[in-house]
Amino acid sequence: MTKGEVMKIFALAAIVAVLASGCASTKNWSATGGSRADATVKLSYEYTSFEKPQTNETEAINLATSRCKTWGYTGAEAFGGITQQCNKPGGMSGCQRFLVTKEFQCIGLGNKEPDVK
Repeated sequence: MTKGEVMKIFALAAIVAVLASGCASTKNWSATGGSRADATVKLSYEYTSFEKPQTNETEAINLATSRCKTWGYTGAEAFGGITQQCNKPGGMSGCQRFLVTKEFQCIGLGNKEPDVK
């Protein structure tokens, strides 16, 4: 093997390593479900197999709290943990796109009905 061939193999291996390691990407939570009667809110985000998602937990609790407040509750707290499911099978890892969901419990009774004067 010539020096040029070795360099090409090394360069190709470096490119593959960079692509396989993925890129950190900021993901924003969005409200995707929930139940006023059950006092729950579901927040989700999607990412691809080449991404390393970074989320802001303060953003998540603020969004869940905002949704809960529209229902008359005073706040929200996370149940703990997340669920992750494959939205698009395929690719080298077996899944090309994932959906991550986190569920929150609305807390505090607050005013269920608007004040009428």
